[in-house]
Amino acid sequence: MNKLPCTHILFIFLILLLPVSSQAEEDQLHVVVSIKPVHSLLASLMEGVQPPELLIGKGRIPYGWKPTAEQIKHIREADVVIWAGPELEKSLVPIIRDLPDDVQVLTLLDSNDLKILPSRWDDNKRDPYFWLDSRNALMLIDTLTKMLMDLDYSRAHVYKRNRDALFKKVAELDRRFEYGYRGLKGGVMLAYYDTQQYFEQAYALKLGGELSPSPDVPVSAARLLKERHKLQEGWYACLLTEAGMKMPDLDLLLSGVEINRVELDSFGSQLEPGEGLYLKIMNNNTNRIKACVRKTAKRLADEESTTPIPSPPNTHGVGGRFALMDHNGRMVTEDDMKGKYQLIYFGYTYCPDVCPTSLNVMMTALKRFDPEARRIQPYFITVDPQRDTQKIMRDYVNYFGRNLIGLRGTQAMTDRLVREFNVTVEKVVDDPKHPEKYLIDHTASLYLMAPDGRFITKFAHGITPSQLVEKLREYIR
Repeated sequence: MNKLPCTHILFIFLILLLPVSSQAEEDQLHVVVSIKPVHSLLASLMEGVQPPELLIGKGRIPYGWKPTAEQIKHIREADVVIWAGPELEKSLVPIIRDLPDDVQVLTLLDSNDLKILPSRWDDNKRDPYFWLDSRNALMLIDTLTKMLMDLDYSRAHVYKRNRDALFKKVAELDRRFEYGYRGLKGGVMLAYYDTQQYFEQAYALKLGGELSPSPDVPVSAARLLKERHKLQEGWYACLLTEAGMKMPDLDLLLSGVEINRVELDSFGSQLEPGEGLYLKIMNNNTNRIKACVRKTAKRLADEESTTPIPSPPNTHGVGGRFALMDHNGRMVTEDDMKGKYQLIYFGYTYCPDVCPTSLNVMMTALKRFDPEARRIQPYFITVDPQRDTQKIMRDYVNYFGRNLIGLRGTQAMTDRLVREFNVTVEKVVDDPKHPEKYLIDHTASLYLMAPDGRFITKFAHGITPSQLVEKLREYIR
């Protein structure tokens, strides 16, 4: 019996292996992803198989980025291309449009599975920063898992296992943000670029203004001056900027202004791409915002403890300096209120009974006091600026009368103002399972101030409209 030489046997063995290896490579999905947050989620889902290819890598953001010739080649050869959409990756639009029919494209801003918000700047566009709401990330994990399992059923068990592990991590992140990050509610933010609408809605981040939707849109002179004035008046706790986004008007905005500034990195441009990047983006952004708010709160407390605040001279020690915003978005200081008598009530719009009753008494009395009532300006100042937004204040005060002015400030400004007016404020949480549905016990008196800003007197809760008219006649002659 003839035996084959060992070298022949080895050669035949290698030949037999080649097709198997080649076939295994051909079966691997080639997935191309544009931005790092989505790439991070997909990399976790594809752990143990061929990793997805990232287009916009470390140190880069979509604005101003263009794919290289090699990247365009890879896009055209891919099984799947995943991008946000034309609002973010403009340079990919013509490439996506001309792809071969066998390349599957997933445009995430078109997804019905995600909560996509409209742009605050253009009704015809969408806000592209959907991943900054971690609940969108949870829904995206399932969307991507289903896509992978449909295209590569033989590895469905791998994708399912990876999905369960990733979903658990992101769900825990979402729970921590929902219930554990109360520090985000400590002040109003100014964002240079409007990147945080999703985070704002999901986790009660208080954004009071934005300068521009993106680096592609120059900041208007009117908006720059408006926000600079609000910064000077202490309206904002922090200025939010974004890593990698140029800010040509920053020096002009901050000239002569003291404000804590924090740099976010919503694209993860400064981080290494990969499986853990999404969680790092969310944690880093949140921790930086919290730190900025706490730093501002400490600075305000230090200023108040060491720097006396000059107040209008009065023997009762009621009143002081402040800067608030009215229900139409205009700045109001104690000097702006001078010239008329002021009838001031402190309360909040979620107040179930005392506040509506007191405001109704005040406005009814002023109607009966006409024409002398023209010398009096009524004000409603909220002690709950976290929930009482400008829109809520506008709708609320308009219900009681067109001449009632609603005022709100930052939390730090509100805290200082209630001390200056000796107003007692105490938050009451009846249901620990729903801490956001709190009530506030507060002083319910009406404060009468003179046209020069001096405190005259206050009227206790329970006074009737007729009694209030008689008291006003005693003081206003």
